[in-house]
Amino acid sequence: MILLIFDTYKPQYATAFEALNLNWLEQFFVVEPHDKEVLSDPSKFIIQTGGDILVAKHEDKVVGVVALMPDENGLFELTKMAVDAQLRGQKIGQQLLQFTLDFARKKGLETLILYSNRKLENAIYLYRKFGFIEIPLEQPNPYLRADIKMQIKL
Repeated sequence: MILLIFDTYKPQYATAFEALNLNWLEQFFVVEPHDKEVLSDPSKFIIQTGGDILVAKHEDKVVGVVALMPDENGLFELTKMAVDAQLRGQKIGQQLLQFTLDFARKKGLETLILYSNRKLENAIYLYRKFGFIEIPLEQPNPYLRADIKMQIKL
């Protein structure tokens, strides 16, 4: 297992946050206008709205990212989680998700939601392993690619 160092958002992480997310979006889906907007200015769309961006670093390189973004109902969405494609399969996602859940608990959050797609079998498996359960997906939902919504009570 790769030894990771975790950190919270700093402006120097913006490029890695965008690149890691664009990489997986382009690999599995298409980059939606909402994605472009958020990824182009994460400070404005995530940090300044009361959210957080967490990063996983290995040997001073950002290898994983995730955001906790408040929605209009006061819930926090676990979103924009991505791992360096060259390092997938090395439990970076598991470590990052555990760090994120612990961070959310310390922040006093009670529930997290997420939107995903069933074709991301490894991600869905990981979310279930950590206690996320499927809940009804509202229509319209924030993402064209989403066909599953999950939540966890912290």
